[in-house]
Amino acid sequence: MSAHTSPVQGPKRVRVHHLAEAKARGEKLAMLTAYDAVTAAIFDAAGMDVLLVGDSIGNVMHGHATTIPVTVDDMIPAARAVARATKRAFVVIDLPFGSYEAGPQQALETAVRIFKETGADAVKLEGGVRSAPQIRALTDAGIPVVAHLGYTPQSENLLGGPRVQGRGDAAVEGLAADARAVEDAGAVAVVLEMVPVDVAARITEAARIPTIGIGAGPHCDGQVLVWTDMAGMTAWSPRFARRYAELGAALQQAAQDYVAEVKDSSFPDEEHSFDK
Repeated sequence: MSAHTSPVQGPKRVRVHHLAEAKARGEKLAMLTAYDAVTAAIFDAAGMDVLLVGDSIGNVMHGHATTIPVTVDDMIPAARAVARATKRAFVVIDLPFGSYEAGPQQALETAVRIFKETGADAVKLEGGVRSAPQIRALTDAGIPVVAHLGYTPQSENLLGGPRVQGRGDAAVEGLAADARAVEDAGAVAVVLEMVPVDVAARITEAARIPTIGIGAGPHCDGQVLVWTDMAGMTAWSPRFARRYAELGAALQQAAQDYVAEVKDSSFPDEEHSFDK
C-alpha cells in the first residue's frame, strides 16, 4: 500500500445490502445481543456488524427461566436504548412470543409499532414455513426481517427444551424447506441455532441470504452470541459459547472492594470529596 492509499473502510452504517454483499465476498458477520445503551455503544465501537435486542432479555435481564413471558412492552425500551446508542451496527429487534403467531396482520401491527417507537433496522421472528406469510407481509410493508430456524426458544416447550435440531433425514429436509420458505418470503438473513455443522453448511451454501449461526458450526456466514455468555458474566454458559472474558468475576471483585472501602471509611477519600 502506498503512502497515498487509504485502507478500505467499512460502511458508515450497516444496511440490508451490506449483509448480502458480505455473504457474496465471503466476509463473516459478527453479531451480539445488547439490551441497553452502555453495552450497545461498546459493542458498536468494537466493530460489531449486527446488534440483536433479543427476547433473551427475559432470561438475562429479567430473571425469567425462558423467553416466553417477554412482551412487546418489555422489548421497546431496551430496543430504543440500543438504537440510540448505535452509530454503525445493524439493529435487529426480536418479536416476542405471542406478538406475531396469530398471522400476518398481528405481525405487521407489532413490527410497525416497534419500528415507529425504537428506530430499529429490522425485526426477527422464529419459524420457517409457518412464519413465511408473516415475513412476506412485513417485507411488503418495507420492514426487513431476520428469520430464526433450528432450536427456536419460544417453542421450547414443544421441542422438549434446548435440543439440537436437524438430526435425521426428515428433520434435515424439514429444516431445508424452512430455510427456502423464509428466503422466498423475503427474509434478509436467517439465524440457525443448535444445528449440526454439516446441516448448517448445506443450508448456508444453498441460501442466497446470509446465515448467522449460534451453535451451528463455523460454516455459517456469521455468528451470534448472547453477550453475557461471550463475556463470562455468569457461572454457566452454553457449550457453543466461547467465553472471551470473565467479566462476572471481575465485577464481583470490584463490588467486594467497594463494600470493603465503604465499611472501613477509606472511600470516599480526599480525592473523591469537595472543598468549600
